[in-house]
Amino acid sequence: MINEQYKAMLGGKSVIRSLSEYATARGAAIGYDNVFDYSLGNPSVPCPPDYTKTVIDMYETAEPVALHGYSPSLGIPSVRETIADSLNRRFGMDYTAAHIFPTTGAAGALAHALRAVTKPGDEVITFAPYFPEYQPYVSGTGAYLTVVPADTDNFQINFDAFEAALGPQTAAVLINTPNNPSGAVYSEATLRRLAEILRARQAEYGHDIFLISDEPYREIVFDGGEQPYPSKYYDNTLSCYSWSKSLSLPGERIGYVAVNPRATDAELLVPMFGQISRGTGHNCPSSTAQLAVARVIDETSDLSVYETNMNLLYDALTSIGFDVVRPGGTFYIFPKALEDDATAFCMKAKDYDLILVPSESFGVPGYFRMAYCIDTEKVKRSIPVLERFAREVYGL
Repeated sequence: MINEQYKAMLGGKSVIRSLSEYATARGAAIGYDNVFDYSLGNPSVPCPPDYTKTVIDMYETAEPVALHGYSPSLGIPSVRETIADSLNRRFGMDYTAAHIFPTTGAAGALAHALRAVTKPGDEVITFAPYFPEYQPYVSGTGAYLTVVPADTDNFQINFDAFEAALGPQTAAVLINTPNNPSGAVYSEATLRRLAEILRARQAEYGHDIFLISDEPYREIVFDGGEQPYPSKYYDNTLSCYSWSKSLSLPGERIGYVAVNPRATDAELLVPMFGQISRGTGHNCPSSTAQLAVARVIDETSDLSVYETNMNLLYDALTSIGFDVVRPGGTFYIFPKALEDDATAFCMKAKDYDLILVPSESFGVPGYFRMAYCIDTEKVKRSIPVLERFAREVYGL
């Protein structure tokens, strides 16, 4: 008999993926240049030339059996050392290779982190708006997800609601900054207050509460700013990273978990991740991808186009009359819809070949997400269409 849980999940297909598939089909009918597809967060800039050269060089010069052999179960030691050194230089940390576990992207990192610090029946808290896949990531561990309502003034943390949600059953708190879908960058003040609350509740409840920090957009920050590094503020932090966005490598599925050296049982967590891999069939990311990212560890793609696109859209949306918090990073913007029903709003936008994602699956009703990782020329052409849609349908 097939598994009923996964059978039931077939009816809950991702709204984002469904809209992306619609956009592809619509593009086949009318030409994709005529479809303003803001559905999928797929990087639109190429990876750095050095990454490509590195892979070519390895394939041409490395000994094939060694290059393509099994990676050690905890990852390639030299790669782990390189990642630790980079984090220490950039953020003033004191990681060693023993604190780094390479994974298949940020999703793989989250899967290991969640399993290592929760048991079935535990609570994991996250903050709206949040990435919808957190629900299956958490439920797959046997824990359950509690979503704290959003602070829609600025999409920082709603601390009153957070403190009310915390309880003895809370094992972990999951944050995503810079945030998908809002583009919010958690400030140093936000991270300090979060850490203070967690330390106090750990003492009150007599058990650890781990902070799991989902950081794939860490390098995409605007206005010359930086994302404060959450592990600097709270010892029990597991940092989950992916090079999907910074190096434009989503298809390579390469990331890591970094265990704060001051976390409880820090020396045990990476070996535990190895045992989790045994049970889930993860068994290490590609050896080629591990070695290649290590050689370009401090490089990024040219990410400036995302800030250009954000400014174009923010200025246009506010000029049209949308209520929108200006993103501090990522390649998403999260305006308020022009009616309470965000799904209805986005369905009406489809009539104008504007593919927008309604906000209900992100835990905030009445908003929509635009993933502006598309050509700037297309962003510019979409603005008159947005204006016409708002005018003809909503009278703006």
